[in-house]
Amino acid sequence: MTGTYLDQQLQDIDVFLSAASNHHFLIEFLEVGGVLTLLEILGQKQSREEIQAEALKLLQTVANAGRKYKELICESYGVRIIAECLALSKTEESQDQARFLLESLAHGNPKYQNQMYKGLIALLPCTSPKAQQLALQTLRIAQVIVKTVHPSIVEALLNLLRSLHLKVQYKAIELIRELMHYEVRPALLKGLVALLKPSREEISKPQILNVPVMQKLNESLPVFVQQAAAAKATGILEMESLEFIEELDNLRVVHHLLCAMGNQLSTLLFHYFVRIFPVVEEHVKKAMRESLFELFLDNSEVLYMKMDVIQADILASNKINITGVHEVSE
Repeated sequence: MTGTYLDQQLQDIDVFLSAASNHHFLIEFLEVGGVLTLLEILGQKQSREEIQAEALKLLQTVANAGRKYKELICESYGVRIIAECLALSKTEESQDQARFLLESLAHGNPKYQNQMYKGLIALLPCTSPKAQQLALQTLRIAQVIVKTVHPSIVEALLNLLRSLHLKVQYKAIELIRELMHYEVRPALLKGLVALLKPSREEISKPQILNVPVMQKLNESLPVFVQQAAAAKATGILEMESLEFIEELDNLRVVHHLLCAMGNQLSTLLFHYFVRIFPVVEEHVKKAMRESLFELFLDNSEVLYMKMDVIQADILASNKINITGVHEVSE
């Protein structure tokens, strides 16, 4: 399982297992513990990335041979090992090979499809943005196969909205959109609305006299990124269906958006809400007061840069509670 030429040896074995008449070679390989050996290679910290990539390719060849071979990989704790390999790999080749293998194990493997699905969810909190992106991509495929949703996916997806990597955010929002047709929709909508109004404990205000400003700003950055991403996801859902608007309205989304007005994306979404719902405009004008409301209407895109501290406190402490927003303005 170690050695200078291990990757070449794995390539040589793959020649036989990939051959047209490979059944005899495949059975021999399995009988001598080939799958367990490949999985142990993946689990060794000293294995080079190119060796891991070849081991993953070879496991892919085994999995492609049929359902019973996929089950053999899963029975050998393969899902956990392959998922860990994806999370810890540093090269795109090994990460892509791990993703291809996980996707292959998700198809035509009903006995272990739920294990696969939960394994992908467990990958979401990892520290590698590339691994998170690939896990989300594979989860969208697995979700269609599994058909039911595990509740743990809600918190995992909402936490990914803190990512500073736009591809991860995009994939997370795409999956959230698809999950609107499943039983976790109320929990996801409630979670998105809650993210529009971070708690004061989560927001670190710069204290110039005590600690470096940039340190405090860096601590708060993921919270504001998550807030903006939640506003973006909420806006996408509102554009898609009036049904979503009604559900979000019942969750006091207007109140939460007004609290998030210091965030540019939230401001743009709020401008849309005010523009199409006269009842929202009426309540917002009263809550924001005349001067701030006029500034908001004139140029909502830069409102967050022109507000003073008092105006920001007015927004954060608003008590708006609107229900029954149904009539859209002409």
